[in-house]
Amino acid sequence: MKYLLLLYGDENRWADMSPEDAAESMRVWSAYGQALIDAGAYLGGEGLQPTAAATTVRIRSAEVVHTDGPFAETREQLGGFYLLECPDLDAALSWAAKVPGLPEGGSVEVRPVMDYEAAGYQQPGAETTSA
Repeated sequence: MKYLLLLYGDENRWADMSPEDAAESMRVWSAYGQALIDAGAYLGGEGLQPTAAATTVRIRSAEVVHTDGPFAETREQLGGFYLLECPDLDAALSWAAKVPGLPEGGSVEVRPVMDYEAAGYQQPGAETTSA
């Protein structure tokens, strides 16, 4: 089953890091990513630019409205994600508990990816064949 790990934390901590601390942090993150790959759980993942680079899109009174920044002001910002293949939720939670940054007060939201086929729907973007 696929699980998405959504990584939340204070994005300002990166700005306050020395170059040496930033390099060490990236080494830890790289080791975590390699462990996911070695275990066969890694399907994808990316870090995100800071929230100042975000644009939120809404429809208000049938008009498209663009707003600079994230949807809501929070103490933690979505900073990245990992898409994993795990046998069950317990395995996904185990990987989430190993995410670097949790000791500094971040959090990881673990969410199962929708299984459209199991729900009786065709997956969006799936090829359709006609006889």
